[in-house]
Order: sequence, then C-alpha cells, then structure tokens
Amino acid sequence: MTIDKRRPFAKGASRGRRRGQAAVPLYEFDPPVGTPYGLEVNTIEDFFAKHDPWPWDTSRPGRATFHYLILVTEGELLHDVDHVTQTVGPGQWLWVRHGHAQCWHPPSAARGPFILFEPEVLSPEIAHLLAPVTVHEAPAVLTPHPDDEAWLRQTAFQLLDEHRALGRRQLDVHHALRRSLLEALLLRLASSSGVGPVAAPAVRGSTYTRFVDVLELRFRELHHVAEYARLLGCSIRTLSRATRDATGKGAREVIDERRLLEARRLLGVAGWDARDVATHLGFTDPGNFGRFFRARTGLTPAAFAAGEAGSAR
Repeated sequence: MTIDKRRPFAKGASRGRRRGQAAVPLYEFDPPVGTPYGLEVNTIEDFFAKHDPWPWDTSRPGRATFHYLILVTEGELLHDVDHVTQTVGPGQWLWVRHGHAQCWHPPSAARGPFILFEPEVLSPEIAHLLAPVTVHEAPAVLTPHPDDEAWLRQTAFQLLDEHRALGRRQLDVHHALRRSLLEALLLRLASSSGVGPVAAPAVRGSTYTRFVDVLELRFRELHHVAEYARLLGCSIRTLSRATRDATGKGAREVIDERRLLEARRLLGVAGWDARDVATHLGFTDPGNFGRFFRARTGLTPAAFAAGEAGSAR
C-alpha cells in the first residue's frame, strides 16, 4: 500500500479543499503499481509494519472515496469512524464506507485481512443486494453469527491469496476470481445474523441513490440542490422529485439534514469548537452556522455541545 495519496493523513493528492484546521481532506483510491481494478488486499499487521515509525497525527481525520474492510483475527483494533472511536475484537469486522470521516489510531497487536475496494468493483446486481450495508448509516463494526465466522474468515484469506497470485493466470481471470470472492464475502457478511438491513434500499443506480452517493462525498462543500443536479446530469425538478419519492423530503432538506448530522457529531462526540465546525461544513461565517443550527435544533451550537458534554459525564 502506498502512503502518499491514499492514506488520510499523508501529504498526498486531496480532492477536498482545505479550510483551515477543521477541513477533512478527501483521498482517492491509489493502490501500488500493478494492482488491477480498484481492489487491494493485504493484512493489518503488514500495514502497520510498513508504516513504522507511525507517520500520522491521530487527531486529524480524513475521508476516502473507497471502502475499508478489516477482519480482526487476533488482538484489538481501535479506529475512529465519523468521529466515534470503534473497538474491534477478534471475529469482528470493521467496515469504513466511502465518504466516512475516519482516523487511524497508533499500531496495535491486531492481525487479520485488510480489504480496500472502490464501489464500482461490485456488479450492479450485487451492489443492489448489498445496499442496506453500504449506506453511510450502516454500523461500522459488524459481528456475524458464530456459524458464519469460519466461512467468512476462510473466504477473506482466499481473497488475500488470490490477490497475491497476480501473474499466475490471465489478468481478466485473476480479477474475476477476486471480485467473485469479494462479492461472496460481502453477501455472506451482510446476511449473517446481527448484520441486518438499515432500511429498505432504493434501486441501485436510481437518481436518488446516485444523489446520496455524491452527497456523502461532497456535502461539506456543496450546499445547493442545483449543484447536485448539475453533477448528476438532471434537472433540479427531477432530483427533487426522486428525493421526495424515496424519503418524503425535498432534496434541500436532505442536504441540510446531512450537514446537521455532521455538526451534531463534531460538536458532541468529537468535541470540536463551533467555529471549526462552521469552517468544516463550508459556512463562510460562524454566525450563519449558528443560525442554521439553532433553526433546526432550538439550541445554539455552544448550548448543544455543553449538553452533550454533560450527558457524557
């Protein structure tokens, strides 16, 4: 794995604009040379070993345009997902979806397969079946049924073995095997007991699902329905109708709700200052952010943060 572009805290190619200390950069998939078709497989212990001494500031989150999927087979892994520290133990899976704010902790004794893949690697049919577990709101830590653990572990290591077999067979056959193993793994993980659907999924590839995908990556800098309609190649009216049909809400309301959710997380669990949150979410003036937040919660950002801090204590 390269360190300079993909890793969230490196000095690499970020598509996100930095707005002071609060900005969370966005990084694209950039595997080692020769890795085909948007899928890379390694182990978490090799990842830690290659990055010794540890190069990243654990207080600085980043976002990626691809998925991280880690099975912990030994030890314990700590990882921040959307500003919440997740603890992953043996037999559990960490799934960081594309667009999540995420942050590495210093290396631990954790071991296990580490899979990175772009959403486009999945076939449209499989992506549709997996929609409940690929949405942003799905749980970051998955605990499969004990009856599925051995199969999932074996399949993950078969995928790792096939990934390392580059050059042993035709490239298209090699990638077909990797994709088949990945899709089988994800389907079994998604259907395993304790990993239930978040909500009934919309049809993959629909205007609404494409809007949600773009929103997760761009809600910090794009705030107007017209901007999303332009990216999706549709009219504002078409986008608004698709959003209302899927959620009962207008597109602008969905955009504002996503920004508000991020603000709540940052002010509460992450303990960010209101001024930094405003910068992070693209508000040109902290006062505008304060009015936005109060109109939707009835509280000022400071009052909300104080209440969350009191609850935590």
